[in-house]
Amino acid sequence: MQFSPTNGDFTFVSSTDAEELSGSIDAPDVKVNMGGSEATKDTYASTFLRQRGYGWLLEVEEDDPEDNKPLLREELDIDLKDIYYKIRCVLMPMPSLGFNRQVVRDNPDFWGPLAVVLLFSMISIYGQFRVVSWIITIWIFGSLTIFLLARVLGGEVSYGQVLGVIGYSLLPLIVIAPLLLVIGNFDIVSTVIKLFGVFWAAYSAASLLVGDEFKTKKPLLIYPIFLLYIYFLSLYTGV
Repeated sequence: MQFSPTNGDFTFVSSTDAEELSGSIDAPDVKVNMGGSEATKDTYASTFLRQRGYGWLLEVEEDDPEDNKPLLREELDIDLKDIYYKIRCVLMPMPSLGFNRQVVRDNPDFWGPLAVVLLFSMISIYGQFRVVSWIITIWIFGSLTIFLLARVLGGEVSYGQVLGVIGYSLLPLIVIAPLLLVIGNFDIVSTVIKLFGVFWAAYSAASLLVGDEFKTKKPLLIYPIFLLYIYFLSLYTGV
């Protein structure tokens, strides 16, 4: 019996012709290694952990290349250019110099003021070592006092802003410290330089913290700032 092909791909032959066809197909020798019982146990353990919601324990994080790791100062958000600019704004508080001094208040940071306070503490070690911890303590709690007083008087400042401004404004006292070592024996000149340094520091801080919103209440905030820097200086001189 002969069937004609239905398309170009298949051809049906008669049973007589099919009997003459013979052959064999060799099956490939395939060996599958499933890892034995250990792989089975690992699969059961993985399934159990995922069903219980602990599948994250099986995740493996890929290590980042060394080149892509950020620098330490980037992780700590330390901007050296920004700190240098703020130092210049504090040391040169005159508006005629053209510095945008409001950046010290509006963009506060922690590491710059901390470095200034630590530097002032290191200088103070020359006189008496025990005042170092007190300087840091007075910086933190003195800034908190100024912040609370400013808020009571109606000022719109944050504790971070006050902490940064008070810390940066210690720079004038650091500047006059070497002069006091040289002319310490001249009482009158030494007193004038101390007063100049305190006024310089207090003016730098007050001009940033005491805004127009205080109106007639400005002296109520300027005076405590002035007293705070007098106390800072007394910790250095030992008076």
